[in-house]
Amino acid sequence: MRTHRLVLWDIDHTLVDYTGLGIGWYGTALAAATGTEFRTPPDFGGRTERAITADVLAMHGIEPDEETIQRMWRELIAAVERARETLPEEGRALDGAAAVLADFAGREGVVQSLITGNLPEISLHKLAALGLDEHLDLEIGGYGSLSARRADLVPHAVKAAETKHGTEFPAESVVILGDTPHDVEAALDYGAVAIGVATGRFSAEQLTGAGAHTVLPNLADLSAVRAAVLGTP
Repeated sequence: MRTHRLVLWDIDHTLVDYTGLGIGWYGTALAAATGTEFRTPPDFGGRTERAITADVLAMHGIEPDEETIQRMWRELIAAVERARETLPEEGRALDGAAAVLADFAGREGVVQSLITGNLPEISLHKLAALGLDEHLDLEIGGYGSLSARRADLVPHAVKAAETKHGTEFPAESVVILGDTPHDVEAALDYGAVAIGVATGRFSAEQLTGAGAHTVLPNLADLSAVRAAVLGTP
C-alpha cells in the first residue's frame, strides 16, 4: 500500500546539535542592530525566532517593533553566514539523522520538510554544513519568522506542501518530530502525529507528559523511527 506522509522535522537537538552557538550569534546581532551589549540570554528551547527575538529586545529594554526585529534578523543571518566555514566543526549531526532522512527520501509518497523555530536562511546553513539538507524540501517548511506561536507554523507548512505537490495531506498523515514539548503541542494542536525525540534537554517522560504519541530515545534505530513515522518496520 502506498505510504502517504508529510514528515516535518525540528532542527536543533532533533537533527543537529549546535549547542552554545545561538547565544553568541544573538549577542553579535543585538550589538550590531541596536548598539546594546547582550546581558541576559532568552529561553531558546522549542521557541520560534520571532518569539526569541522579541524577548531578547524586551529583556534589554528595547521595544520589539517589527523594524527592529527585522534589523536583528538581518544581523543574525549575517553572523551565521560569517560562521559557515566553521559550522561543520562546531556542530554535529545527531546519530541516525542522515540515515533516516535518506531512507524516507527513497519512499514513494513521503515528503519531508521542517517545522523549526529557525529563520529559513539559518535553517539552510545549519543543515547544509552537516550534509542534511539534500532530502528536505526547504521551500515548504514552517519557519520561526512566521509567528511567535509554534503551532501556527504547521498549517502554513501543510498548505505549502499541498500546493507544491498537488496532493492533500490530511492531519492524520502529517507527522511532526521534535525534542521539546513545544514541538509536541504544535503537532497536537493541528491533529498531527506527535513524535518526541529525547535528544535535547527534555526527558522521554516530559515528552510523553506533553502528549507525544511516541517517544524515541534518538534516531539511531532506523527500524524504530520507520515504525513510529510510517507505521512500517
